[in-house]
Amino acid sequence: MRKQTAMNRDWIATARTLSEALPYLQRYTGAIVVIKFGGHAMGDDKEMESFARDVVLMRQVGVNPVVVHGGGPMINEMLARLGVQSEFVRGKRVTDAATVEVVEMVLSGRVNKRIVQAINDQGGRAVGLSGKDGGLMICDQTDASLGYVGTPSEVNPRVLHSLFDAGMIPVVAPIGAGREGETFNVNGDTAAGAIAAALKADRLLLLTDVAGVKDAGGEVVTELTPDHIRALTEEGVIAGGMIPKTETALAAIEGGVRAVVILDGRAPNACLLELFTDHGAGSLIRAPRQTG
Repeated sequence: MRKQTAMNRDWIATARTLSEALPYLQRYTGAIVVIKFGGHAMGDDKEMESFARDVVLMRQVGVNPVVVHGGGPMINEMLARLGVQSEFVRGKRVTDAATVEVVEMVLSGRVNKRIVQAINDQGGRAVGLSGKDGGLMICDQTDASLGYVGTPSEVNPRVLHSLFDAGMIPVVAPIGAGREGETFNVNGDTAAGAIAAALKADRLLLLTDVAGVKDAGGEVVTELTPDHIRALTEEGVIAGGMIPKTETALAAIEGGVRAVVILDGRAPNACLLELFTDHGAGSLIRAPRQTG
């Protein structure tokens, strides 16, 4: 028999939060949400555990999440350990034949399976794959001077739909296949955007190490349109590492994604805050005259 205890303010707040989340839970039932996971959270066991729990909860309430991950620091670590020397062109690493072998080993192996295990440890049913599996992502070479770096040109999401139907959570390493059997390293944000567009996802969540897109005064802008993004970029307000993220967001929206959110992956339960509360957790980008 349960012991009777006095009501605790925290318990009441938790119950209220769950009750207030109901319309959002109903709103996202059956929705596809693609999450680009990377940055600081990937290297921290506690944050990995928290992220995995959030993904499992999303699936439990009827969302179809897809996790697309990066792994740059782990690649750098393994290249150094194996003594593989890298060349750089215009500040970008040249991915030669030796490097792409290491990239595939780290991303499709160590990093991918760590995320899969974290999700499974929280009671989910995750399956790890790369863009080479099931013809998911066919790539063309991005720039000959950069070697085996690819840009997705064809994305076939049927394998992901099959996993959704089976109650699975896909975890995708950003490795693509070339038309001649090559292996290509794909930027994680780019891969996530291409996959989200092919799925016509309801949301693409780009987890970063910053709070979102900031205006000229340094304040996070909670909602933007593509035209607003272009204007801020032309003014130099959006600069540096935020440019490729906003470019990914614009391409995804153009490809049919309903909205993209750039949010701080270091914030506790960032994905849940964004999807299931009034507050949101970053900068939402969508075309005008849309709701939701």
